[in-house]
This record gives sequence, C-alpha cells and structure tokens, in this order.
Amino acid sequence: MAAAKEIKYLLLNTFLTSIIYYLLDLYAKTLRVQFEGTEKIQKHLENGGRIVVSSWHQRFFGGFFLPRIFKCSPCIMISQSRDGDFISKVVQHIGWIPVRGSSSRGGKEALQVMVQGVIEHHIGGHIVDGPTGPPCVIKPGLISLARSTDAVICPGIVSYENAWIMNSWDHFMVPKPFSRVLFRFGSIFSVPEIMSDDQFGSFRKEVEDDLIKEYEAADNYWRK
Repeated sequence: MAAAKEIKYLLLNTFLTSIIYYLLDLYAKTLRVQFEGTEKIQKHLENGGRIVVSSWHQRFFGGFFLPRIFKCSPCIMISQSRDGDFISKVVQHIGWIPVRGSSSRGGKEALQVMVQGVIEHHIGGHIVDGPTGPPCVIKPGLISLARSTDAVICPGIVSYENAWIMNSWDHFMVPKPFSRVLFRFGSIFSVPEIMSDDQFGSFRKEVEDDLIKEYEAADNYWRK
C-alpha cells in the first residue's frame, strides 16, 4: 500500500506539475504587467555584480515573471516538505533553480547551496518571511546570503490592482484575471562586510522597514 501511494505521488508530482505550469502560463498572459526599475538591476548584472531580490511570501506569485524579465535562471529556496516537492517542480518549469531547505528544516545546508547558486548565476530570489512567518518580518538569512556572496539586496515589490486574498498565515494574494500588476524594483542595499551583532540587527531592520514602505507605496499606486 505504501509503495502504491509513493508511485501515485511520483506520477502526480511529475505530470501534474507540467499541467499546472501550462495553466499558470495561460493565466499569467491575461495579466497586464508593468515593470519599474529593471534598468538598474540589468546594469548591475552586466557589470558583473550579484543581486538577491527579496519579497514577502504573500506576493511570491510575482516570481513567475522574474526569469523572463532578465532572461536568466535565478535560484530560490524551497522548503523540503511534500508541498515543496510540488512547488519546486513548478518553479523549474518557470525558469527558477530550486534549492531545497528552509529556516526550519535543512536551512544551513540549503543556505550553503544558495550561496553557490548566487555566486554562479549572479541572481537569486529570497522569500524573506517564509515559509511560516511571522509575516512582514525579514529573517537573518537574507543578510547572511547577500554578505556571503558579495551581493546587493534589492526589494522586489509586487502589487496587484485586484486580487483574491487567501485565508493563510500571510493572507497570500493571487491577482485576478485581466487585472494589472505592478512589479517594481526598489532601493539597492550594499551589505557591510563586517558588522557587530547590533549592526547586523539594525541593518536587517533598515531593509525590513524599506520593504514595508515600498509595498505600501506600490499598493497606493492603484488609488491614484
């Protein structure tokens, strides 16, 4: 019985993810996406720099567009859960390179692989308050990742004109079909190479406050 269950899971995880990706691709084509600030990211990459794009878990649907904007394969950390197995296959179809782990499970090993991924590919994505929150609180892994790879941090701000809001810990948002989406790249943060514990905490809070402010500004965009 256990073997049959595993085979069923394997088949679903192999074929269903392809179907989900194509449905998402069709769905995404109904959205009207506006990009802002891509030039500074492109210039940084062209100059040989590395960058970690940070976002809230609530808005990671916007990650569907990132590999297409820069025509690259950024890496991203995905949890080691069974849900993560499914998600990692979908994001591979989209163009991401999944690294398995999270702050609660396999985090140290995954961070090491993420470091190598950002060094090699020059760009990575980081869901800064995932996988279980608390929401809108940046965990230390973002700063450690950027410092270990000599990368800058740039908030990836995603805002939806109209969205469904899920009953989850982060109130995950999905843009409604044919709605407008704003994908804005915020301020670039250079991470100091040497920091005391207090300086590390202050810098983490500075990036967090900026991310909160940038998301509020982006959401206010639709009220103009």
